[in-house]
Amino acid sequence: MRINPSILAADFVNMQAELARIASADFVHVDVMDNHFVPNLTFGPQMVGRIQETSPVPLDVHLMIDAPDRWAPGYAELGAASVTFHLEAADDPVALARRLRAIGARAGVAVKPGTGVERLLDVLDEFDQILVMTVEPGFGGQSFMPETMPKLRTLAAEARRRGSAVWLQVDGGISESTIAQAAEAGADTFVAGSAVFGAGDPEQAIAGLRATAAHAHAH
Repeated sequence: MRINPSILAADFVNMQAELARIASADFVHVDVMDNHFVPNLTFGPQMVGRIQETSPVPLDVHLMIDAPDRWAPGYAELGAASVTFHLEAADDPVALARRLRAIGARAGVAVKPGTGVERLLDVLDEFDQILVMTVEPGFGGQSFMPETMPKLRTLAAEARRRGSAVWLQVDGGISESTIAQAAEAGADTFVAGSAVFGAGDPEQAIAGLRATAAHAHAH
């Protein structure tokens, strides 16, 4: 059970101190938004490069951007451990995933709440991670959408059938109260924003989320 705190919920001005508070996390989730694919703007390669230099844990970069076929490889070249692009935005998802892997990053593909996963079932092994968005991408602090859980179940069943090692990630509204639903549906990698950075003790919050997810996944 991997817990990837989202720095969307962190204090950007004190980024280095904020990163130090999540040293027990598995990855740090970095949302890159371009104000086109989603109606919000965060940061680009320069900031991601600096986070890469200062983070105590590897980077899980989530590109909510247009034209990822053009831009995603640059984030892998910065040293991000994992680079996830959106299925809705990519011209050739499989070719892009192969490029990311060739550079040395894990290749992830994300789907918005309204996007089906049928296209991904035959090419599951081309990806290291599939991100099922549990809110509409663009802003932090939204409510978890349980209606996205059937997609996770479909992916988890196909991964089991194939003996695939693909990670199934969820992002949006993940907290102590929702993480069990996602884990039961097959998720093993969880992005949490305010549930971690909004807690008095982020390390304790990470441990609590991990334990709740593990218990739900086992049952």
